[in-house]
Amino acid sequence: MKKRFRVALAGNPNCGKTSIFNDLTGTRQHVGNYPGVTVESKSGMFEIGDLEIELIDLPGVYSLSSGSPEEEVVFNELTKPGIDLILNVVDSSIPRRSLYLTTQLAELHIPMILAFNMSDDARRKGMKFDIAKLEKYFGSPIVQTIGRTGEGMKELVVKLAETIGKLPAHNVPMLTYGADADDAINAVAAKIDALKIGRFAHIPSRFFAIKLLENDSCTAKIADFNPVKGEVKEQIAHLSDSHAIDSESFMADRRYAMLAGACSHAISMTRERRREISDKIDSVMTNKYVGLPLFLAIIYLMFVFTFTCAQPFMDWIEEGFGFLSEFVQSVWSEDTLPFWRSMVTDGIIGGVGGVIVFLPNILFLFFAIAILEDSGYMARAAFVMDGVMRKFGLQGRSFVPLVLGFGCNVPAIMATRCIESDNDRKATVMVLPLMSCGARLPIYALVIPAFFAAQYQAAMMWVMYVIGVVVALFAAKLMRNTLFKGDGEVYLMELPPYRMPTLKSLLLHMWDRGKMYLHKAGTIILATSIILFIANTYPEKTVFSKDYDAMVEQVQKEGAAKKLSEEKIEEEVASIENEKSAEMLEYTVSGRIGKFLEPMFAPIGFDWKLTTASIGALAAKEVFVSQLGILYAEGEADEESETLREKLAKVYTPLQGFCMMLFSLMSIPCLATLAVMKRELNSWKLTIAETFGLFALAYIATLIVYQIGSLLNIGTKLIS
Repeated sequence: MKKRFRVALAGNPNCGKTSIFNDLTGTRQHVGNYPGVTVESKSGMFEIGDLEIELIDLPGVYSLSSGSPEEEVVFNELTKPGIDLILNVVDSSIPRRSLYLTTQLAELHIPMILAFNMSDDARRKGMKFDIAKLEKYFGSPIVQTIGRTGEGMKELVVKLAETIGKLPAHNVPMLTYGADADDAINAVAAKIDALKIGRFAHIPSRFFAIKLLENDSCTAKIADFNPVKGEVKEQIAHLSDSHAIDSESFMADRRYAMLAGACSHAISMTRERRREISDKIDSVMTNKYVGLPLFLAIIYLMFVFTFTCAQPFMDWIEEGFGFLSEFVQSVWSEDTLPFWRSMVTDGIIGGVGGVIVFLPNILFLFFAIAILEDSGYMARAAFVMDGVMRKFGLQGRSFVPLVLGFGCNVPAIMATRCIESDNDRKATVMVLPLMSCGARLPIYALVIPAFFAAQYQAAMMWVMYVIGVVVALFAAKLMRNTLFKGDGEVYLMELPPYRMPTLKSLLLHMWDRGKMYLHKAGTIILATSIILFIANTYPEKTVFSKDYDAMVEQVQKEGAAKKLSEEKIEEEVASIENEKSAEMLEYTVSGRIGKFLEPMFAPIGFDWKLTTASIGALAAKEVFVSQLGILYAEGEADEESETLREKLAKVYTPLQGFCMMLFSLMSIPCLATLAVMKRELNSWKLTIAETFGLFALAYIATLIVYQIGSLLNIGTKLIS
């Protein structure tokens, strides 16, 4: 029987932790969210002989002292019972900064292994390590690795097995802060020991004493330590008076002093450091004049790559689901359980197909994002856009998800995980639905040619996208000043060196996001597709205003008599059947709801048909076009249907056409977006507020435009 152990993988952001995690666990990974926070959790399994190891990939942090969501997660995970070993990944090219976290992890007194990663970068800088001395300083085995290439990984696995075999013994030393500070620490630790807190019995009281003296927010939240806060306050005052510096800064200084001593004795430079290639590239990529145009060009190329590569796969998937639907229809008789037959072919297969068809887009999009992240460019993009985005209460990292929102809001919302500030991340998620995603494009493509002359069509398309961007930015500013109030965090950006991403890492990143999209968005779309199918089907109308069957027979007889082509006869028959479908839809739940809500939507220029189509679009914006096609007897029309455009132009004015697009732009994009939003915000309250808030915004904006346009007589005349 295999022995199971839990190993925590810790380290700074951009230290190569993900590459090591992927190399060790491969495809045996699980991705989710930590309870209560929007921080990604990731764990994976691997085996070494008779050892079964669960590797827990903790969020990248620089310390355990500031109380960010990521640091709270790491603090909580490492102070809970059950962690047998810490695998601490260190960027060996910047050891003094990277090892600061190591000094704090050592205070937990949990056995530890140090992976000195990015050894190739360190070698290029001319750095040479005395591993034996460093192991003595930190009381932990050290293995030099290059995560992205796999160098040193075999040695790391061997060292893991050796260290686990020696558990629970460990030699992690306790860092001393000087006599007076140690006295203060020991005084608080003695008070903690007296409390006998069972759930923290595995962690030295000295660790929590240090945290309390540092005014650590994570430790301060723990009610068990309330009885010692008087002693803590007294010792903090003593240290502040003795050293004319706050206790947190004092202890940070002592840690850095220890690191300086260790690094000076164990790390040497074999040659003088020269300017890195990365620095030379950055002189162009982050230049204040050319950095932004280059970034926009890269984003454009990313979209070209995404849609160009994805289109053939999307076509194949669409054809595959079409074939599957036809196959089921051919083997399942119309007379046998007709409702369930239609449910399976139109509701389930159509609903699933409507989601999976976008999977190639999602996969290639995240493949491109992974290239930008793993190569080191994403940090530069955030740096370039930071100044612009701060004017609207956001940060540079917010720009990338906003751009991705033009493709699909679902992966764009998931991409907000790159934003470290919780308030910035939430504000970005809340305004993302205002970006004109690809699902709104069919509506624009239908409406604009129907109501606007050819010379104005491109401008109208541009106007819709600009409106979305402008409203989103000002909405973000408003939210940061109200709902997510607080000073913007100082955004200290480390620009990692440019690296060549590995194919394995890119594919794993792509697949993780793809699975999430299928699992979360797919289920929602499937459920809503079934609901819409039922709402658009029942109750069934049995008595019609016309005898459509007789009309079909008449067309067929006249067509045969006049020797019309088969194609012409089928066209006329289809027109009659579409008219019947429109009358049937009016009688259904969807049609009745549209009729009921018509008085509410009339002030924004919508009749019951536009209202019904808007209700259907709650599931997915593309449904708006197909619903109008049914209502205007055009069947399952698409955005390129000239006949549908002509019919719309005969019924509605250009002003109403613009209002259709405006309402679509500002209302919720789809239920899949809301589902992913709930997951990322981890709040039903915010998700519900977003739903009603977007509806209110869409309604009020459309109301103002329609009423002012009507008052000024702008676009109020039919063009056909």
